Amino acid sequence: MLINKITPVIIAKDAAITIKETLDSLTEFQEVIVYLNNSSDGTNIIASKYPNVKLLKGDFFGFGPTKNIAATYASNNWILSLDSDEVILPSLLQEIKSIELKNDQAVYVLRRDNYFLGEKVNYSGWGKDYLVRIYNNNLHKFNNNKVHEFIELSNTSKKLVLENSLKHNAIFNISQQLNKMEQYSSIFAMEKKGKKFSSIFIAIVKAIYHFIKIYIFKLGFLDGFAGFMISVSGANGVFYKYIKLYVENKK
Repeated sequence: MLINKITPVIIAKDAAITIKETLDSLTEFQEVIVYLNNSSDGTNIIASKYPNVKLLKGDFFGFGPTKNIAATYASNNWILSLDSDEVILPSLLQEIKSIELKNDQAVYVLRRDNYFLGEKVNYSGWGKDYLVRIYNNNLHKFNNNKVHEFIELSNTSKKLVLENSLKHNAIFNISQQLNKMEQYSSIFAMEKKGKKFSSIFIAIVKAIYHFIKIYIFKLGFLDGFAGFMISVSGANGVFYKYIKLYVENKK
């Protein structure tokens, strides 16, 4: 089976709430890599129950570099990169089984359906979410971005878009949303320290602009409560990114 030539690779930290659904969707793959970094909520216990999971532990160096490290443990060259809150739906699994994997330069683009508290988000900048997720590890890698990482493509890369989508349990409770904001803003500040200027004024203006962009121009208001929360949370995240950067630059 061609599916046995693909290894799903997941990096995870404290993903006990979501990772079972993720791994349940991957039971037909012969090998699944789960790379844990400082996880303390029992994620390892859940993952160890799956016979096709190779469980590893290591440090976190930012999302791009860590995903590249995790992929080196795969037995296959073809990688299906997933987050610990993403699910391969049955229709997508069947489509993945049908791809030929004859061209090593090919990368496969998946549409990601994002869910907020169990509800699918159609707008708010989350509605048209397409990401390269299947690639040959000999020819393609994630960039070195510590956040908002993506697969780097060359002039010879061939993008193929799959028809079916994966499910992303993006936000399953408000505390998780706050934790993501804290983590991402801290990574941004440390990565941009000394390289990018910031001030209190910049933090305020960028936060206000972000809210307007998401809630108005990206039609977040059409997503109701989810759209409002995504807009507010995003604006807060931008504010704290630049406030933290301002503080770091002053040290």
